Amino acid sequence: MESRDAVLLGLRPEIPSARILPGMSAEELFQNKTLRPIAKLQNDLLVAVFRNYARKHKNVFYDLSVEKRLDYIENAIHKDMKFRNSLKGIIIGQFTLTEYNLYIQNSSSLNKRMMNIVKERLKSNIQLLECARVV
Repeated sequence: MESRDAVLLGLRPEIPSARILPGMSAEELFQNKTLRPIAKLQNDLLVAVFRNYARKHKNVFYDLSVEKRLDYIENAIHKDMKFRNSLKGIIIGQFTLTEYNLYIQNSSSLNKRMMNIVKERLKSNIQLLECARVV
């Protein structure tokens, strides 16, 4: 039977633009090697979680202009700690044990990177979020 770590690594998509270069900081390396592939893998779940968040907050999101929707996403992730922690769990749950050990050494900096990636992923899926209006 394959180990959990091997299965998790095997599931992750390759991201050619997430380059690993000599001289990169440990955080940037972790971002490109771990966070970006996991965020891409978890994209559909992240979108579904945001749809649920918008629904639970009276669908206000769907009445906003595109620019205001982008701000809404930003504010939801920045200010709602419960929502933010839920998003972090979606990403952290896909870490291998080695990655988790690296993460806990510098979690504050990596959390910022993680949330920026999730934010950008949700913003880039703004059209998918539009199609999901639930009344």
